[in-house]
Amino acid sequence: MPAYATRIRPFVRRELDAAALAEQRGHFFSALQHLQRAHVLGQASTALHVGIHWQMFRFALRNGATGQAFGQLWRTFAAALFTALKLVPWGNTGDTGVSGFRRMPVADDLQALMDAARA
Repeated sequence: MPAYATRIRPFVRRELDAAALAEQRGHFFSALQHLQRAHVLGQASTALHVGIHWQMFRFALRNGATGQAFGQLWRTFAAALFTALKLVPWGNTGDTGVSGFRRMPVADDLQALMDAARA
């Protein structure tokens, strides 16, 4: 696994764990925010990017968001191709309510983690 992915993985895991806890508590908006943060952190790694979209797909299925689930299923496959080709729009939250090609601002705390992981 490339160095960035190895270094950023614990922070992605932290966001995924926070999403799971929020979902268990019935805080679905907070859970989605943590999934989106994990996406921003992990989108430079094909394995992490695909895995996060898979988690978003499963979250949507568990919560009856059929449209979101179909969108995430497509994005799971697209992540494998577009990440490998380095065609990922940085900062994109990975949510189906946002174009998969739209660049978005990155929160300062996430940017600091990504910069440190690239160093």
